[in-house]
Amino acid sequence: MPPWRLHPKIGDKFRSGKKETKMKIHLVTCLLFLMFAGGEARVVSVPEEPLVRVEGQPLSLRCNVSEYEGPLEQVFEWQVFQEGKSFQLISFMESSYTDARFAKRVADGDISLLRLADSAAELRIRVLRVSDSGIYTCSTPSTDMSVSGNYQASVPLDVIKDSLQVLSMAPPTEIPEGNPLDIHCIATRDLKQNTYLSVTWSVRRGTAPPEDIVTLGPDGDHRVGSSYIQRHADMGLLPQSMKGNIFSLVLTETRPSDEGQYTCTAREWVPEGGALWQPILEKSAELGLLKVMPIAESLKVFLEKNATLNLHDTLHLTCSVALNNQVNIGLEVTWLVGPDKDGSNTSRILAHMNQDGVLANGSGPGEISRTGFDEFQLLLRHVDQSDSGFYSCRVQAWLRQSGGRWVQAAEKTSYPVHIWVTTMEANFNVTLSSPMTPQILGQPMVLVCQMNGEPPPADAQLGVTWYHHSGADTGIAPQPIAAIDEQGDLVLWDDYRPLLEQGHIVLSKVKPRNFRLHFQQMQDSDQGTYHCAVSVWTRVRNGGWAKNQEVRSEKLSIKWESKSPRLYVVARRLKEASRAGATFEMSCQVISQHLLDPGYSVLIRMEESIRSQPRKIASLSPDLVMKLEEWSEPDRLDSVVMEKIGPKEFRFRLYGAMVSDRGFYFCDVTAWTRDVGKAWSKAVNAASNRVQISFTDTGDSVSIEVCIHVPLISLLLLEGQTSWITYLVPLQVPPSMFPFTRIQPTSILGKQPRWSASWDCWEQLQMQVTCHTRCSGI
Repeated sequence: MPPWRLHPKIGDKFRSGKKETKMKIHLVTCLLFLMFAGGEARVVSVPEEPLVRVEGQPLSLRCNVSEYEGPLEQVFEWQVFQEGKSFQLISFMESSYTDARFAKRVADGDISLLRLADSAAELRIRVLRVSDSGIYTCSTPSTDMSVSGNYQASVPLDVIKDSLQVLSMAPPTEIPEGNPLDIHCIATRDLKQNTYLSVTWSVRRGTAPPEDIVTLGPDGDHRVGSSYIQRHADMGLLPQSMKGNIFSLVLTETRPSDEGQYTCTAREWVPEGGALWQPILEKSAELGLLKVMPIAESLKVFLEKNATLNLHDTLHLTCSVALNNQVNIGLEVTWLVGPDKDGSNTSRILAHMNQDGVLANGSGPGEISRTGFDEFQLLLRHVDQSDSGFYSCRVQAWLRQSGGRWVQAAEKTSYPVHIWVTTMEANFNVTLSSPMTPQILGQPMVLVCQMNGEPPPADAQLGVTWYHHSGADTGIAPQPIAAIDEQGDLVLWDDYRPLLEQGHIVLSKVKPRNFRLHFQQMQDSDQGTYHCAVSVWTRVRNGGWAKNQEVRSEKLSIKWESKSPRLYVVARRLKEASRAGATFEMSCQVISQHLLDPGYSVLIRMEESIRSQPRKIASLSPDLVMKLEEWSEPDRLDSVVMEKIGPKEFRFRLYGAMVSDRGFYFCDVTAWTRDVGKAWSKAVNAASNRVQISFTDTGDSVSIEVCIHVPLISLLLLEGQTSWITYLVPLQVPPSMFPFTRIQPTSILGKQPRWSASWDCWEQLQMQVTCHTRCSGI
């Protein structure tokens, strides 16, 4: 314990009782000093003040010697003056020094002498007795060359009876947080004895060491523990002395940190050593274990049950609060409404009242009132559909601490109740139709969503949402495509956002109750079922819109038969090169099926011999851009020309044919279609028959071999046409029919093709063809 300073008046009072004894000791000391003054002299010292101790307590008396001559280690002896006689007590020099009166106590170790240093020793009495009162003298036999100084010093000791008693007045074992707590302690002692009393309250939390709260006395003042200084300054901790030796500690409001084991410690004090207080006896009493019940454990908030209201009704809700303490407590209440039970993050505030009962400005459309300490009412007038939702009451319990500060002690939110505001629904239905239905890949589609029946209210707005379901998995919910909201704004979802932003899908409102969805070009993934949902929206109190009603159409299936695209190419000589330097012309006739608005790229290839590695001559892109491929003769760059001469016909022209140009020429054609981004996408590829340039002179005619890749040729007469069009179609022609003596094709669409009897070849080809046996193996 830190030293306590002696109050001047109390010190004077104590010293007056010992004045005569003290004056005698000082007189002897002064005489000895005068006798040997004039140089360094031995000095023996003991405590200057008369000592007061309590029976049963230990005693330690220190004796020091200084300014001496001779051996460093000095001899110490103690005597005691009692009942007018001096008794030898104990000595370092002689074991037989002790008087018989104290011999047993010395032998038992109750009285002992302990060397602290060469020039210091301490007399110790383990258990003081009242009979130990007397004047104790410490002596040091002379080791000096001459007698100089003092060789002994004395101090009076008064041993008083143990009259200190501490009685506990146990506090309540449990107390609600925020309630005041008064802890009493009774401490008494014999007032005839000139001692002073202090009382200390301390608390031990768990296994931690005890912590002092406050000490009252011994001089009428008090000391506050470091953790309680602010609380004491705020008048939240009040120690006081009452009548009948009762001491009281008042905590104006308990806190959870006040929980623990309380102890009251009483100490007896005497003034000693100048301006210091010396404790001479200490006793403690356990006051009991205190448990503080937190407000958070007892706070409960309740609301009424769910309710259904009609449009423009008034909503009444009561929030009931249960709390085991109402002292120093303020309640802050907030009414909330959200779209779901767990939507605390999306809830909005309807009304708010703070712990002082002040309504927050602009907190919401609701009105809040306090009908009792534990009841708060919400009033919401003229409800509309936006007021539908889950209502909850949030209560924050605040504890008013000393000094007037509010500290939040707990917060609870009631279980939400569902309030549903009903509206009069319009009687209507929604139909979905497809005025433009795709039959093949790449065609457009138009869907029309029509609201039929009773019209919506005059102040209402309509919205529409379009949905698509691929049909691959019935367990997957329909996928939203896009929507037009109640204000006519377009609402997009990520999956279809790029198509809508690029204009490949268009939404429109054609009439007040008519909506249209337009796909510019359908893909295979767009097949499935479609439906639309028309919603009715009305204005609500916050200026926004609330959805009153939504009706969905029946599902409409969009599907087409997927057919693989087909492509056939026929190469035909337009102009033969009968000699070197002549011009060679060849056409590429394209025949396609199951392709929507295709474009064609044509690549002219040449083989020097059958089945040799072909060489690329020139190409024409779908955008009709010609490019020389592997035609690398610098002097003949202008000798090759490609052009489109019909919707599905292309011409290849070679000027100034040379012997090096001899070989088999054919058309390599690729069909392209445009995707939703209008970029070309490859669909199918096919190669034509070979046309040979050989410069072989056969008289009036040139022999040109037509080497057919497929053993199937027929002429197809299209329905409703008056002219003949060449098509390649499957015909069962056995290999035994080669060479071509006569080919009998099957009828197509009930028509028979015409033949050239003299050449056994097609009249429609308008060319003379010699079919050689060696071509049959190609």
